[in-house]
Amino acid sequence: MYPDGDQNLNYETDTAVYFFTSAFEPLNNWSAHQVKLWGKNFPTVEHAFHYRKFSDAEPQVAEQILLAPSPWATVQIERVHRGSRRPDWQSVKVDIMTEIVTAKAAQNQDVHDCLLKTGNKTIIENSPWDSFWGIGPDGQGQNQMGRILTKIRSELA
Repeated sequence: MYPDGDQNLNYETDTAVYFFTSAFEPLNNWSAHQVKLWGKNFPTVEHAFHYRKFSDAEPQVAEQILLAPSPWATVQIERVHRGSRRPDWQSVKVDIMTEIVTAKAAQNQDVHDCLLKTGNKTIIENSPWDSFWGIGPDGQGQNQMGRILTKIRSELA
């Protein structure tokens, strides 16, 4: 399974890089947890999220995203086609992310268990750059991802 959260398994020194799966990796949208939604099988939450931006307006872009080899590749495809994503995206993105992450937790037992393992603690996406989904560079971001995970956790408990 996953290591305890208090283990510092990911760090670097002047001469080496130490890495291992983190305790809360299942909560990451880039984690290798398949999500089945909308009649499709997505390799990650990130694939499903970016797919939904284009599934109605630009189905060929959505298909590229679905077939992308990694979450990072989905981001790159989205950036190239950002101008043609669905026009209501800003108003629906939180609901869509909630739908996807709820499906991820329901379809993957380790995600479900990891989420419940957080107990009553505040869940924070510690993103150093994203002030909408995470807390951003100044720690004052909206933390929408943490809010979504907390909501799903309360529904599971």
